[in-house]
Amino acid sequence: MLKEFKEFALKGNIVDMAVGVIIGGAFGKIVTSLVNDIIMPFFGYITAGMDFNKLKLVISEAKLAADGTVLKPEAAILYGSFIQNLIDFLIISVSIFFCIKFLSKFKRKEAAKEAQVEEKKVTELDILTEIRDLMTEKNNK
Repeated sequence: MLKEFKEFALKGNIVDMAVGVIIGGAFGKIVTSLVNDIIMPFFGYITAGMDFNKLKLVISEAKLAADGTVLKPEAAILYGSFIQNLIDFLIISVSIFFCIKFLSKFKRKEAAKEAQVEEKKVTELDILTEIRDLMTEKNNK
């Protein structure tokens, strides 16, 4: 069983997927920072300093004791956080789209180059066939 697991874990696809997950996590942190530290403050500036994370629809207010301790927490719909996560998702989606588009374009160029090289290659069989045809032609004259 250990041998089977080792074979499974060391297959190229599993390792590639693990690398992709790690890079994806790092990419997610970069995009989250982009949204939180650059884009959302810009939207906050446009909307007169409004912080999207603090936007909420309060369903029921919190109930506090006389000493300030919370007896019943506030129930609220945090739609501002949802808006920020939506912007996060859109930026990640657009970034991935452009990365895949770039890679596809690069792969198409490489495939076209390989096709040209394959067309130019003359195999031994082609040469031998040509020699045979020339010899047959010469013998027939």
